[in-house]
Amino acid sequence: MNDRGKSDSPVVPTKPPNNAACAAAEVVEERGLAEGNTSSSTRPGLRAGSAVPSGLDRVREVARRDKEARFTALLHHIDLPRLRAAFWAIRPKAAAGMDGVTWQDYRQGLDENLRDLHGRVHSGAYQAKPSRRAYIPKADGRQRPLGIASLEDKIVQRAVVEVLNAIYEADFLGFSYGFRPGRGPHQALDALSVGIRRKRVNWVLDADIREFFSNLDHRWLGEFLGHRIADSRVLRLIGKWLSAGVIEKGEWSETEGAPQEASASPLLANVYLHYVFDLWVQWWRNRLAGGDVIAVRFADDFAMGFEYQDDALRFLADLRERFAKFGLELHPDKTRLIEFGRHAARHRKARGDRKPETFDFLGFTHMCGLTTKDGSGSSARPSRSGCGPSLPRSTRNSSDADINPSRSRGGGYEAWCLDTSPTTPSPATPTWSRPSAPR
Repeated sequence: MNDRGKSDSPVVPTKPPNNAACAAAEVVEERGLAEGNTSSSTRPGLRAGSAVPSGLDRVREVARRDKEARFTALLHHIDLPRLRAAFWAIRPKAAAGMDGVTWQDYRQGLDENLRDLHGRVHSGAYQAKPSRRAYIPKADGRQRPLGIASLEDKIVQRAVVEVLNAIYEADFLGFSYGFRPGRGPHQALDALSVGIRRKRVNWVLDADIREFFSNLDHRWLGEFLGHRIADSRVLRLIGKWLSAGVIEKGEWSETEGAPQEASASPLLANVYLHYVFDLWVQWWRNRLAGGDVIAVRFADDFAMGFEYQDDALRFLADLRERFAKFGLELHPDKTRLIEFGRHAARHRKARGDRKPETFDFLGFTHMCGLTTKDGSGSSARPSRSGCGPSLPRSTRNSSDADINPSRSRGGGYEAWCLDTSPTTPSPATPTWSRPSAPR
């Protein structure tokens, strides 16, 4: 089965460095001996058989099965059917980018337009256009900057995200819920409720990353993507989107971070936080925590529970240091450590303190008291700002959201509690034209 020609996607694994605290999984799909696709030595690996239903199913299976390889041949999955599906997935009334081309405009002569786009993507002639700057109000009264991509950029980004999802869904941890297939804010809220109910949670860290999308470091992102992606053509596409810039009032400026509203930005954000936050949290919990620790993350918004205050304080200090290395910062006014859980009200009453504080997460205010129907000592209700722009679209205007831990399995919470194999990223080399990442 290892003879060349029997399959178009042999897999070439590589071994991560031994000096990493815990090695990150890397998977490779080779397309022959392509120049520039990988700088590491390779060894022969397995090939998908002819009975595999589709290309992405094969990629998905390899990503799940082989954790020591990187994918070197992905661009051929960006074919005409995938580009066409990406076009039809775009809202017909979506705002146009700087070129002014609307969904209705592009639909006229759709087949010819997509064939031309497909040819440019595969020949390298495709160039990303600058995004159009727009603003929407935030819950605190400030303006949130958006980057409205051109229609063709939206199409290509959606197609690439679908391909990369086949890889990263095998890697992302159970407590990550934001912008992932089959997951959403309601599962995240259920997981948080189940975690507080089932584990010994006495302290909650309610945290917010300051201007995350604007501060996402391109150099580190290139390294993180390099753990899994060795197809330089796909990495160049991502580099084109990040370097296309933005136009505001006729003036071009360089893009900082990842433009919000871009189709690829949620996945890139999840990849970034997977390595900066998720894997590190898992490592910290397994190596340093003295008691129970739970975590739920939805994009750049996360909440954590701790059994011991000392663990919570140490984690918060370590997290600030961790984030600083990767250009991130916790918002000083939106990050709080509060006493919370089934015993909080009784303990505070015995000390003569006021009632336990509440915290907002994904548009719901979480409260704790002496008793609740499910015995968890906590409950949630839609927050006053729950219909604001900061709430994910799928939960806006949904005051009847079902957050009932007695009927919830907690989603990824169980995977988080049972997974005792911490991993942390090892260095990789950016493949687009970017400076090497800081050490």
